[in-house]
Amino acid sequence: MADDRPGSPHPGLRNLFSYPLMSAITERRTRRVARGTSISSGPTIHTSTNAPVPLSPLEEAILIVSTGLTGGVTMHDVPANNEDGSPRFSAPLINVLARSASSIDNAHAVSFFLINDEGTFLIKQFRNQQALDALAKLPPRWEDWTEANWIAAANSVKHRLYTERLDFPREWPYYFIWNRQLSNRPGTTILLPIVDLTRQFINVVLSLLSEEDGQRPLFIDDWQEFRPESPLDVAALAGSLTGLVPRISYHIIGGAKRAQGNWLNNKYPAPIGLAGTLRTDYETFFQMQNLMLIAQGMGLGGWIHAAVGAPYLYERDPAQGKFGIEFRMQKPDKKWHRWPPLPATLDNPIGIDGVLESLTPPYVKSMDAAVDQIIEEKYGPAGTYGDHSIFDRSYKQPEVGDEFLKLASRRPSKDAIDYTKEICNYIYDTYGRFPAHVNAFHVPGVWLQFSNLELEFYDKYFKPELYHRQAAHDKIWGNH
Repeated sequence: MADDRPGSPHPGLRNLFSYPLMSAITERRTRRVARGTSISSGPTIHTSTNAPVPLSPLEEAILIVSTGLTGGVTMHDVPANNEDGSPRFSAPLINVLARSASSIDNAHAVSFFLINDEGTFLIKQFRNQQALDALAKLPPRWEDWTEANWIAAANSVKHRLYTERLDFPREWPYYFIWNRQLSNRPGTTILLPIVDLTRQFINVVLSLLSEEDGQRPLFIDDWQEFRPESPLDVAALAGSLTGLVPRISYHIIGGAKRAQGNWLNNKYPAPIGLAGTLRTDYETFFQMQNLMLIAQGMGLGGWIHAAVGAPYLYERDPAQGKFGIEFRMQKPDKKWHRWPPLPATLDNPIGIDGVLESLTPPYVKSMDAAVDQIIEEKYGPAGTYGDHSIFDRSYKQPEVGDEFLKLASRRPSKDAIDYTKEICNYIYDTYGRFPAHVNAFHVPGVWLQFSNLELEFYDKYFKPELYHRQAAHDKIWGNH
């Protein structure tokens, strides 16, 4: 029986928080057919007599909040010095607050678009003190949140982009295989991830160049031929890159002088073309696994599958049935002697003005300014390594956090900052975009659909133990 006392937890919440994690893992399945959806052919043909039933505001709020900050802080359980006691770089993280899924260097680079019958939204991200101020208005533990708490928290981070559902014609290259019949149907809620690769690219370069002598990589452009600046360059490089002369065919970012001496490691250069996404998109997949387990705990259908991919995602032409998301596109505007691999020659999605912006012009004045902004976000007074009141929250003894922060808050050296700026400016000047080897905003190519299931379909064709929690959903949540 539902507990209707003011402030009491919703019965669905009580049931969700009592559902064992190991049961969610073992019973997790992909369940695709949303209520109100028909299957028109094949051995599992089904004609629905139901109207689509969207998720309730509470159910959707739980999914939205579960992609965000948890109220905790990261733990710097790492060495602050080398084994011999010498100082070492110990500040790779971009954010200090904890998010619900693992994030490379705690970059929090993944944002989600929310798609439902009411429109297309961006789920905004808060940083550090702004996030703590918002969380301070709520009970510290999710287990103690009421229905009103969940809905208020979700509404605070929803930013409406369009009044209609993101959608496209049901044909290649937008939808294919069975996705044409089942994906992004009325009544479903979809979370579509997108990843800002500009901040973490700069952060990784700064981190690598903050290591000790001989541990910093020499950056090369493996898409461009070596262009010696003087007749002495080839001879100098041949001596610097002993045994690796063929690599001289690659362009050295920063010029031949960078390959000399022992400040950089010349033996194992870092090619920008092999960097890929720098693993920054991994957070997407951790988030999606979390969400699949939560959907199982709630008794919802969950389905990770191929999304409408880039560049088609950015098409918006309602007259042709294309309701994509309009991004500002950075046009390379270059004449190529030898074309580099994709996506370097394509328009680069760099942001949505005032809503979701990467660190590349025109959102910053220059790539120098982009590097300076990352340094400020990390080491400034309100930054990751600048605010004692936030950083110290994970330590039992404040003096331990203070001592670690004293070591970690040392800004990168001038040489590290200068070379980082050289690398970023080289990419932007050479390719007319930043980054060159990937898009500023990267679409991992999948999205996650949540739905109330078409139970008559599952009752007709499948063993009940495969969807027993979904079958009990309406009784538990009481909203349909």
